Amino acid sequence: MATGEHAREFPLFPLGIVALPSELVPLHIFEDRYKAMVAECLESGREFGIVWLSDEGLRPIGCACEITEVLEKLEDGRMNIVTRGTRPFRVVERQEHLAYPAGEVEFLPDRNEDADASAVQDARGAYAELVERATDRRPEEAELAEMGAYEMAATVEFGLEAKQGLLDLRSENARLRLITRLFRAAAKRLDFVERAQDRARSNGKVRFG
Repeated sequence: MATGEHAREFPLFPLGIVALPSELVPLHIFEDRYKAMVAECLESGREFGIVWLSDEGLRPIGCACEITEVLEKLEDGRMNIVTRGTRPFRVVERQEHLAYPAGEVEFLPDRNEDADASAVQDARGAYAELVERATDRRPEEAELAEMGAYEMAATVEFGLEAKQGLLDLRSENARLRLITRLFRAAAKRLDFVERAQDRARSNGKVRFG
């Protein structure tokens, strides 16, 4: 696989979340070092990286984000902003000489491969079914046609390990197969919740007929 573009002094934001490309991520900025980081990004128009700070430590692969909107800026410098994930990267080396966390990063291109038509169809079908079950609105075919694995996954709440697993994969076909399993598992959980609610409404008795 081809190596990706490198960037030094790339701003890093360790957080207890995982961001995905295309995902909208609202952030409240209150620490001085991150106020400085966001101010610099706003001035220069550059991205920064969200990296999951898990119980096992900082994960090596994160997601670059661009600031799309400043919702509120308070007198003390605190900010509420909206960011959008853009592209995955790997932290090559941490750098400690700036006013905020930073590092040398390598942006990670996908493998050069042909799309697996069955993987695309399965993922979009599982996604459409889950969205319809959860919202009573089935996505339009034209809407689905514009969505890859990241775009579909970014609209569904998954566990952090599952989201990190998606971010770690360098194959769109592999991501499609993973989200298909995740969407089908989420649909089964919805089935379980609906059955439990029905049982609760019937005082715990199973109804026949």
